[in-house]
Parts: sequence; C-alpha cells; structure tokens
Amino acid sequence: MPRDTLTLEQIVRTAVELLDDEGLEGLNMRSLGKRLGAAATAVYWHVKNKDDLVLLAADRVWREVELPELDAADWRGPATVMADRLHTMLVRHPWLVQAMSSHLLYGTGKARYDDHLLGVFETAGFGAQEADRAAGAVVTYVLGNALGAATTASLSRKLRRAGQDAEGRFEATMAEAAAVAEPFPRLRARLGTAAATGYADAPDGTYRAGLRALLDGLRPGGADTGAGSGAGAGAGAA
Repeated sequence: MPRDTLTLEQIVRTAVELLDDEGLEGLNMRSLGKRLGAAATAVYWHVKNKDDLVLLAADRVWREVELPELDAADWRGPATVMADRLHTMLVRHPWLVQAMSSHLLYGTGKARYDDHLLGVFETAGFGAQEADRAAGAVVTYVLGNALGAATTASLSRKLRRAGQDAEGRFEATMAEAAAVAEPFPRLRARLGTAAATGYADAPDGTYRAGLRALLDGLRPGGADTGAGSGAGAGAGAA
C-alpha cells in the first residue's frame, strides 16, 4: 500500500491488532508495514517512532470503554460498570498493562474515562479530594486484577518464540508450585480445589468480591483528608 493511500486510522487500527497478537515486543515498523502491505518507510510518514505508535494505540483502546449515565442516587452502579468495562478492555488488550509500566501514556481517550469516573463520585457528593482517591482506588484495583491476564499473555508469547510448549510449561510450573505448597497447611488444603487456579490467575469470584468490598468502603465525607494526598492523585495518575 503506497504511503499516499495509507491513513493514520489504518495504521493505528492495525497496530492494535498486532499488539493484541504479538504484544509490545512484537510491535515494530517492519511487522506493521507487512500487515499493512506497505514498506516500513511509508509508516514513518504518519508516525515518528514506536513510542508514538504505542501512545496512539493506547488512546484508541481507551475509547472502547463505553461510559454509563451518572446517577447521584446509585453511584455504585455506574462505578461498577466503569470498573467492569475497563477490566474487560484490559483483558482484551493485555499489552496495555505492560505498556503502562514502560511508556508515558496519555490522550483524550484515557482523559475521557478519568473525567467520567471522577464525575461518578462528584455527582454522588464526594469532595474533590475524595473523588480523586476513590477514582484512583478503583482504577488501581482493576489494573491489579488485569495483571494476571497480561502476565500470562506475555509469558505465553515468550515461550512460543523460544519454541517451547507454553501450556505444558504452565502445567509443569503449577505442579512444581503445588509441591512447594505441600508443607503449608492452608495451601495444602486448597490443592486440587477451585481455589488452586492456573498460573497468575486468581480464584473465581476474587475480582467481584474485591470490587464490592472496595466500593462498600467508599462514601461521601468518609475519605481521610489528611496530608500526603492531593487532587490529581487519583484516576488521572493511575
């Protein structure tokens, strides 16, 4: 595809697809150009470098999160919906969690989400600092829960590139972990049960129970307003 027929929208959309398949380590201009049917040099006419491409791809996937209506009477409903939809997006694009630890990400897609999440709490009567903390707690919680999927995806790709059987390695690792757990009574009692999940997975219901407990602990006027926190330390800083 010649550079004059290539659009930035095509490039970013294809970059997201490549990132979903190959992760951050698999994204480069040559691979992207091959998917686009264009030379790598054609991509550079639209995007300066890989970092800029990751920034644009991240902003695109943040826009996938649909925002619920604000509801002052039932703020936990919209807060739960926003957490769930963010979690779904992060699991669908596990490279984004990885990118957050290695790239400075920003953009209108993320700003749109952060602003609306702050609105969920402010509409319910949370003060500015309370809303910052509440939004930051929700986003941090969701990111932590999406880490398992990101870790598994990254390790699977690494093992496949090394010519190894990823599923077999995970099974062997779980068997070794079970042997290590044997001397510990509480862990031993859970071996072979639903609580003994796959590599980097949490037991069923962990995400839902934790989110419910987190939201139940938040209320207008209930946040600590002591020193060491400030507006802007919430969702936008996650």
